[in-house]
Amino acid sequence: MAKRAAALHILVKTEAECLALKEKLDNGSSFSQLASRHSICPSKRKGGDLGEFKRGTMVGPFDKAVFSGEELKVLGPIKTKFGFHLIKVLYTK
Repeated sequence: MAKRAAALHILVKTEAECLALKEKLDNGSSFSQLASRHSICPSKRKGGDLGEFKRGTMVGPFDKAVFSGEELKVLGPIKTKFGFHLIKVLYTK
C-alpha cells in the first residue's frame, strides 16, 4: 500500500467550473497553465504542484482519490470542504 504521493491540483468554487476545466484538459490544455490561471489554492503559483505528501495528510475525499486513482490521469471533480478539485497524481509509492 502506497504511503506517499505527489500530485498537481486545480481548486475552484463550483462543479460547473471544474467540469469546464476538465474538458479543456481533455482537449489538450496544460494542467499547470490552467491551475495558474484558475485555481483558488495558493499552489497555483507553482502550477498546482502540491509536492510530495503522506497518506492521511490531505482531506478525506482528496486523499482517497489520490491513493486510489490512476497515475497521470486527471481525476475529478472531487468535492471537499474547500471546493471542487481536479487532481493529477504524479506518483504514489
